[in-house]
Amino acid sequence: MALERLDAVTLQSAIHNAGENWQAGATSVSELPDAEKRLRLGAVPPPGEDSLEAREQAAASRADETALAAVGAPAAFDLRNVGGKNFITPVKDQGGCGSCVAFGSCATVEGTFRRQRNDPNLAVDLSEAELFYCIARSQGRNCSNGWWCDKGLDAFKTDGVCDEACYPYTAGDQNCSNRCSDWKNRLTKITNWHSIKSAADMKTWISTRGPLSCAFTVYNDFFSYKSGVYKHVSGAVAGGHCVSCVGYDDTGKFWICKNSWGTGWGESGFFCIAYGQCGIDSEMWAVDGIVETGWLNGRKVIGLWTIDQNRNAWAYLDGGVGWRRIAYDSDNIFFDLLTQISAAKSGKSTVNIYQENGIIKQVYVF
Repeated sequence: MALERLDAVTLQSAIHNAGENWQAGATSVSELPDAEKRLRLGAVPPPGEDSLEAREQAAASRADETALAAVGAPAAFDLRNVGGKNFITPVKDQGGCGSCVAFGSCATVEGTFRRQRNDPNLAVDLSEAELFYCIARSQGRNCSNGWWCDKGLDAFKTDGVCDEACYPYTAGDQNCSNRCSDWKNRLTKITNWHSIKSAADMKTWISTRGPLSCAFTVYNDFFSYKSGVYKHVSGAVAGGHCVSCVGYDDTGKFWICKNSWGTGWGESGFFCIAYGQCGIDSEMWAVDGIVETGWLNGRKVIGLWTIDQNRNAWAYLDGGVGWRRIAYDSDNIFFDLLTQISAAKSGKSTVNIYQENGIIKQVYVF
């Protein structure tokens, strides 16, 4: 079905007449042909999952409940400003390819990693190209038929995803032949993920653990979004879209989301969407944690903790790494590592540490 072209003035008048206050206008995607607009989407529920329409109905039916404050969570929270710290990585542009799931998934994992390390400057930039053109492609997905949000997180758990520099993204179907030669040594994996269907739990997770992947129905008026709290007013369904939810506001009753249409769209690439709108909060997906395996170079040991239990000691590393347990495979390994780490702490020496799933396995003191 063709998407009717929405004149910005007429649309803004419709928004006003509906009693809403978001701003519409010409954007980087609103003037594109129908086919190109749809290629900016790509969230397609697979068989066995609720349809986009069912998700809209579920979200709308509990909009009042969603607006209630979550016990123990702040009334508003934005991962872009946590005490002046921004834990969200820069906005990207998926271009003319229905790869939104890859972008929403990478954004969620990146933000979760920064929160896990409590380091807003953590250099993490994951490859949407590998996630979509390699892993999704192996499942028969492409720019035209899209993917689904939980499948992207499945891939992070089972396969892992390399960094952007290893396989830079360009829009358009590819055959996974552009990865760097050592991509297997550059994978980021997650420990697990889970689905959240309670708005209170969504708010608690965002305010304590990190962003959430989510999907919603895109109507034609959304392409013209410039600012404010979006509510659907006019236009036909264009398709489903996966993004990353990075905040919320109970007073304004909206979620804050990171899109993948570049910084020239919306509020510098972000948007606010009202609770219960377009299925946005029928379900969201949380990343439980990031598998921490690899070298941590140039660190200082600034804390050491032990307890009167067999081989139980932890070191606190600077640079946002935090507490890491010392390997407890055997007495020889444990005491050798503990001796080196203790000496490094006492001497304020720099260390290179190899960790495996967050456990310190090797130490080099300088």
